[in-house]
Amino acid sequence: MILIGDISIFYGALWIALFLRSFEFPDLPTFTDHAVPFTYIFTVWVLVFYIANLYEPHTVVFKSRIPAVLLNVQTINSVIAVVFFYFVPAFGITPKTILFLDLVICFVLVSIWRVFGVQLLGLRRKERSVLIGSGEDTARLYRVVNESAIYPMRFITSVDLAKLDGIDFENEVLSRIYSEGVSTIVIDLKNEQVQRILPKLYNLIFSHVRFVDQYRIYEDIFDSIPLSLIGYNWFLENVSSRAHIGYDILKRTTDIALSVILFIPYLIILPFVALAVIVADGGPVFFSQERIGRGNLPISLVKFRTMTMEPDPKNRKVTHLGRFLRTTRIDELPQLWNVLLGDLSLIGPRPELPELVRHYSETIPYYNMRHLITPGLSGWAQVHHDTHPHHQADVLETKNKLSYDLYYLKNRSFALDTKIVLKTIKTLVSRSGA
Repeated sequence: MILIGDISIFYGALWIALFLRSFEFPDLPTFTDHAVPFTYIFTVWVLVFYIANLYEPHTVVFKSRIPAVLLNVQTINSVIAVVFFYFVPAFGITPKTILFLDLVICFVLVSIWRVFGVQLLGLRRKERSVLIGSGEDTARLYRVVNESAIYPMRFITSVDLAKLDGIDFENEVLSRIYSEGVSTIVIDLKNEQVQRILPKLYNLIFSHVRFVDQYRIYEDIFDSIPLSLIGYNWFLENVSSRAHIGYDILKRTTDIALSVILFIPYLIILPFVALAVIVADGGPVFFSQERIGRGNLPISLVKFRTMTMEPDPKNRKVTHLGRFLRTTRIDELPQLWNVLLGDLSLIGPRPELPELVRHYSETIPYYNMRHLITPGLSGWAQVHHDTHPHHQADVLETKNKLSYDLYYLKNRSFALDTKIVLKTIKTLVSRSGA
């Protein structure tokens, strides 16, 4: 069914591309002339999809990664298509516009089909699963998965590794796994206590039971890294600056290009915002503030002033105009200059005040790891958890945000940056509507 859906989308996208080229419904001969050579391309695409494991029986652990995987696959497919049409002129067509439209439309439609359509049609069956772990992260995972209908699994039971001595594992757990058709065991393999039951779980491999790391499921569902997992070994396994050199070059190029483009509307609204700030409260239009950037180095950020000018900072309040500027993020437009200088990126962990960084570094383990990369105007933590009190210390809230920052540190990619941009736009639009 998934294969049939993909093939239908390939030909449907070609038909839409032909329509968009001239805004006329393509007749049968025109569609056939293009469908015949494109069939060879689609056949190769299916093989690439297969090689990329897009026809494997995935669970939700892979669901959020489908767009990123498809983006990489479609990049490969684009190269294949260009080589085919421009170096194998047997069919006499070089469909530049149509090929571009077809690639974009295919990516969008296949992403929607794989993420939503497969689930709506019931092709993702509910897998009966067992959860083996301990602690708050395990309890949260069990609760969220079983209380929501969107995840294609259900935990029939959970095993607390901290209470193994009080469990008859053979009769209470293994017997249920065999009798109730459990197909997946989600397990915390990093827990020291798990070694005691691994010999008993080993034979389940021959019953075609699949084992999945608990933290892979957790990361996929909550879009964050559980801090209980974090240790020196985690950073050695998952954080590498050399592994992202190509991405870093692409990101820096994109930052510069988009900042130059965004500078045009910024320069247009600058005199109006400046006049509004002066009329509303008098005083300077801009203010600069020191933050901590990449490598724990201080950076100076420039923003539109949004607060009153009392001598004592504790007595300063956000003005009515300032509240609007903050809600719409207009107050941060001057920071485009910081992006051009390289102090900031458009996407990355939000830079924090030096005194708060010192406080968090002393109270939150591994907090400074977020400074391994360039901070940004918007980030993964902000689009998920934008409730931090302005310039006030909040250790619990910062721990939550750190779990998202570490997720970004581990999984940063052009696809994830694009997702953050879209979520940021959605947040801004919803705030404006409110």
